[in-house]
Amino acid sequence: MALWLFKQEPDCYSYSQLEADGHTFWDGVNNPQALKYLRTCAAGDLAFFYHTGKEKAVVGVMEVSGPPVVDAEDSSVVAVPVKPLRRLAEAVTLAAIKADDAFAGWELVKQARLSVMPVPPELWAKVEALAVTVMAVKAKPKPKK
Repeated sequence: MALWLFKQEPDCYSYSQLEADGHTFWDGVNNPQALKYLRTCAAGDLAFFYHTGKEKAVVGVMEVSGPPVVDAEDSSVVAVPVKPLRRLAEAVTLAAIKADDAFAGWELVKQARLSVMPVPPELWAKVEALAVTVMAVKAKPKPKK
């Protein structure tokens, strides 16, 4: 099972819309490197859903639900079927990721315009831990004055 991060502008298609739809085809990818990654996706792979634009945060987890499908009109383009698995307890912002040196070599930090990228297992675990840590910090009661 491979681990991925897929980016999308939430005004175009958000994680909430994916939850409502129940599934979709991840398409509209034009970058050759991102398309190369999409072609290697397989059913059962997991992917973080990352909201771009003003939000810039990992917000949910999806599952690749089938093999890549080649576009009928342009064989260089593929789409990947995905379905939502769960929303993260708290969104993990790009700022939080950049603040941790462990992420310094990751494409999300180094190649900001890349819309599909692999996630090394150790970084996947760190993003998951950040989602829980952010939630725990927000849930911590404020001291009384």
